[in-house]
Amino acid sequence: MIVDVLVFFGLPLTLLILGAPIYAAIFASGLTALLLVPNAPIHAVQSVLFGSLNNFSLLAIPLFVLAGDLMAQGGLAKRLVSWALAGVGGVRGSLPLAAVASATTFGAMSGSASACLAAVGRIMYPDLRKAGYSEGYSGALLASTAVIGAVIPPSIPMIIYGVVAQQSIPDLFLAGVLPGLLIALVIGVYVWMKARHEKQNVLATGERPSFLRETKEASWSLAAPVVILGGIYGGIFTPTEAAGVAVIYSMLVSRYIYKELTWRDMWRITSESMYLVGRLIVIFAAAGLYAWALTVSGLAQKLGTTVTEWQLATWQLLLIFNVLMLIVGAFLDPPPALLILTPVFFPIFQAAGVDPIHLGLIMVVNLSMGMFTPPIGVNLFIANVLFKIDIGVLYRSVLPFVALYVAILMILTYVPEITLFALHAFK
Repeated sequence: MIVDVLVFFGLPLTLLILGAPIYAAIFASGLTALLLVPNAPIHAVQSVLFGSLNNFSLLAIPLFVLAGDLMAQGGLAKRLVSWALAGVGGVRGSLPLAAVASATTFGAMSGSASACLAAVGRIMYPDLRKAGYSEGYSGALLASTAVIGAVIPPSIPMIIYGVVAQQSIPDLFLAGVLPGLLIALVIGVYVWMKARHEKQNVLATGERPSFLRETKEASWSLAAPVVILGGIYGGIFTPTEAAGVAVIYSMLVSRYIYKELTWRDMWRITSESMYLVGRLIVIFAAAGLYAWALTVSGLAQKLGTTVTEWQLATWQLLLIFNVLMLIVGAFLDPPPALLILTPVFFPIFQAAGVDPIHLGLIMVVNLSMGMFTPPIGVNLFIANVLFKIDIGVLYRSVLPFVALYVAILMILTYVPEITLFALHAFK
């Protein structure tokens, strides 16, 4: 078992530290493990690699990535930000509050934390700096609130977990609604209290856009999550079909209503999006081999037996799991982390009686936090590139937001009713 642990966990970690691409580290680990298993069906490796991609639900990921990029550059995100600012303009700390509201609303359209940061951040950061907020606070706020887009539906990490754990994606989407809103509420209260404590200025009446005018202007943007989620839960289309509808909707609105994109722009955005998706697909294939090797080697079952022998209470098991996920999330993005770890931990928590939908929410929130947790939080590096903020400044400034998210994570972990309420209420 020690050899298996070294191959499955030590080898990929070593390769990643040495600078190997994520897909190569995962693939090398899975293939090495198979070579060490007596009579392992090596001839099936090719079938497993391509078979892991043969899932209709996976098609939702490239489509939601493309829809998010189109919305970000096609004027939908810009109008959402203006609408949010109009709604909270008379409140102290209105700009940070508008950033939280914009991230939440855009997340309900795109499902991507990175797209949310790029879209909302490009618009909000200059205004935050102009209003006197420090570069560290502004960058940390935008990097952390963008993570709401990975929790609230339609969430790309939820889709990945649903595919790997074979759970209902619509159910996972429902489970993310209240946790996503809770995160937005807690962050919103924090920035409001900070604004009151520091006596930050309220926007003058002349600086605040008209809420009715901005609502009318943003109506097509605000309708996007209604169309996407309403279609799913109204039984009109599946999550994958909803992703296709989101692409068509964002194309038509950007081209013919807001008139901010040409067909040439759309081709460019599509090409850029598919470059990102191509990298994800290679990781998916490698992770499929890794998961299959875990099953063939029997390591997942051995780990489950070992954990059972420890006779830990469920709350202790969840606490250890959260600490481990926080460490992993600080080094790995949610997609590869979910692909690698879900096959390992799913049977363990299933045996412990943890609801699989609740487990998925815990994993997604936890690993998404890693996107803005030092040292390798991807959102911090995106903020560093987009806003030219020193990475050390971001590391220091993001710590209060990390603390808030940890507190939220503990609440969500030990009060599963928050996650499962919507699921039980609407089924």
